Amino acid sequence: MPHSGFVPLRIFSSYTMLDGAIDPKAIAKQAAKLGFPAAALTDRNGLYAAMAFSDAAFGEGVQPVIGTMLGVARPDMPDGVAPIVDWLALYAQDERGYDNLCGLVSAAHLDRPIDLPPHVDFAALAGRTDGLIALTAGGEGALARLFAEDQPARARAYAERLDALFPSRVYVELVRRGEEIEERAEPALIDLAYERDLPLVATNPCCFAEHSFAKAHDAMLCIANSTYVESDDRPRSSPDAWMKPADAMRALFEDLPEAIANTLVVAKRCAVAAPKRKPILPSLAGDREGEAAMLRERSHEGLTARLKRIEELATDPLPEGWQDGYRKRLDFELDVIIQMGFPGYFLIVADFIQWAKSHDIPVGPGRGSGAGSAVAWALTITDLDPLQLGLLFERFLNPERVSMPDFDIDFCETRRGEVIRYVQEKYGRDQVAQIITFGKLKARAVLKDTGRVLQMSYGQVDRLAKLVPNHPTDPWTLKRAIDGVAELHREYANDNQVRHLLDLAMQLEGLPRHSSTHAAGVVIGDRPLAQLVPLYRDPRSDMPVTQFDMKYVEGAGLVKFDFLGLKTLSVLKRALHLLDKRGIHVDLDALTWDDEAVYALLQKGDTVGVFQLESEGMRRTLSAVRPTNFGDIIALVSLYRPGPMDNIPS
Repeated sequence: MPHSGFVPLRIFSSYTMLDGAIDPKAIAKQAAKLGFPAAALTDRNGLYAAMAFSDAAFGEGVQPVIGTMLGVARPDMPDGVAPIVDWLALYAQDERGYDNLCGLVSAAHLDRPIDLPPHVDFAALAGRTDGLIALTAGGEGALARLFAEDQPARARAYAERLDALFPSRVYVELVRRGEEIEERAEPALIDLAYERDLPLVATNPCCFAEHSFAKAHDAMLCIANSTYVESDDRPRSSPDAWMKPADAMRALFEDLPEAIANTLVVAKRCAVAAPKRKPILPSLAGDREGEAAMLRERSHEGLTARLKRIEELATDPLPEGWQDGYRKRLDFELDVIIQMGFPGYFLIVADFIQWAKSHDIPVGPGRGSGAGSAVAWALTITDLDPLQLGLLFERFLNPERVSMPDFDIDFCETRRGEVIRYVQEKYGRDQVAQIITFGKLKARAVLKDTGRVLQMSYGQVDRLAKLVPNHPTDPWTLKRAIDGVAELHREYANDNQVRHLLDLAMQLEGLPRHSSTHAAGVVIGDRPLAQLVPLYRDPRSDMPVTQFDMKYVEGAGLVKFDFLGLKTLSVLKRALHLLDKRGIHVDLDALTWDDEAVYALLQKGDTVGVFQLESEGMRRTLSAVRPTNFGDIIALVSLYRPGPMDNIPS
C-alpha cells in the first residue's frame, strides 16, 4: 500500500500534560488515516505513553518511533547564573538507544534540584548517546535561539558539540509555524547545515490531531498557566499545531524537498518500540533452583509451626492423621508455584511481612484470593487457615490462566512507610519505585476549569457542574449528561455561552490533568529501574516513580507489590496498647470465631469502625440478616456489592 511520503516527527501526546492533547491511540489512528508510514512520539522529558503508543501503532499498521523532547541546560554558562534550559529532540534507533533514552529522561527528573524544571546538564549527554538520533528542536532548541539572538559563534560551537556527541546522527530541524525565533533563525540554520554537511529535516510540532481542536487547546493552555482566554500576556496555542497531512507539509517546504524526504530517513533509522518483558524480580537465593529449594524448606518449616499452634489451642483431641490434608495441600501448591516460576515472588513478600511483624508493625490477616494459599499461610504472609475456611488456591494461581500472583497486603496506616523504607534499603534505593497514576479532566472538573478560563461567573458554572450526575460507580460524561439531563440539555440548546463552554469542555474531557502516585503499588527490580523503565520524581516523596502506569509497568517486566495502609490496624494496635496498660492482655490470633457477644453486636448493626462492615447500608443489612456464624459474615461481604446485593434477602 503506498504511503504519503512524510513522517510527523514531533507529536506531543496527552501525557505532555495540559500541553499535548492527543491520546496515544488517537495518534496511531490519525497517522493511519493520513497515510503516514510511521509517527514519532516526543513528549517533554517523558516516555509516559511509549508502550501504549507502540501497541496502538502496531495495531494500526504504523511504525512507532519512540522519542522525547529533553530539557538540556546550555553549556558554558557563567557561575552563579541560573541555567538556560533548551530542548533537544531525541529518538531511539535500537534497544541501546531506548535504554539511553530511559536513562536520560529519568536523570532529567531525578538528578536536578527540586526547585528547577526537569532537565539534564549538557555534560550528562556524554556516554549516553549511542543508538540515539538528535533533532535540533526548531525554535525551542539552542541553535535557533542562539542564531535568533545574533550569537552565531556560540551557535556553531554548540552544533560542533552535538555533532561530536551524535556523529552522523544530528539533523537540523526546520519549523515553519510563523513564530519569530524560527523565522529569524532559519537562514542561518540552513547555512550551518550546508557548511557542516548536516541533513535538514522538516517538522510541524503538533499537540492536537485536527485543526478544529485549536480553540480547545488554547483553553487548555490557560488551564495549565492559570490565565484567562481574554488575557493578552499569556502563552497561546499555535493554530498550526495539528497533524498536518503530507500534501500540506510538502507545499510548506516546497523549496526544501530534502527536508521532507529526510523525515522518512529518520523513521527508517529507528527500529525499536517500547520492549515487553517477562516478570523480572531480584533473587533471594541466587537462581531459580535455589529459590525453589528455599521456598520448599521455609514453607514446610512454617507449616510445622502453624500445625503445632493449632494443637496448642485445641480444646478437644484432634483426630488421627488430621495433618495429612495440610501437607498434601502444601506440596500441591508448591509444585504449582515452582512450575509457574513464582517462588521468588512468595519469598520477597514473606520477607518484608516477616520483617514488619518482627518490628511490631501490624499486618492484616490477608484478604482477596491470596488468602486461599496454604503456602502463604505457612510463610505467615496471611493468617487465615485456608483449609479450615474452605478457600480455593486455584482462585489465586492457576496454571491454565497464567498471571502474576498479587497479594493485597494491609499494613498499619501510621507505620506502612517503615516497611517500604526497609524494602528500599534491602534491594537498593534505585531498584524500588512507586507507580504513577494520572488524574483526568473528569466531567465536573473540566467544566469548572473551562468556565474559569472563560471568566464565566463561578455561581453559573458551579450550578451547571452540579447538574452532571456524579456516581462513583457509574461516571457520566458531559455528552451523556447533555442528552440525559433535561435542564442541562435546555441550557445547551438555548444559551450560546453555555454551548461554547460545554463544547470546549467536551473536547478536553478525559485528558490527563496531573500525575500522582498509586496509593499502594510499589515495584522492585533486580537492577537500577532506570535501565528498565523511565522514571519520574513526585515532589511530595523522595522515592522515584515509574513513568508507566500500573498496566504498562507490568508489561515492561516489573512486578507490583501492594503496600496498603489500613487505619483499622492502627486502631486495633492502639486498643491493645490501652488494654495492656489496664492489665488486660489480648492475643488477636487466639480469639475464637464463635463468641456469642460479638454476634449480638453484629445483629444490632453496632459495627462503626469495623472494617468492611461499617457503612450505613451494611449495618442495616446486618440487622436484617442477623448473622450467627462466620460463614454468614463471609456471605454478606461477598454479596454486598452492585448486582449480587439483590440476592441478600434470599
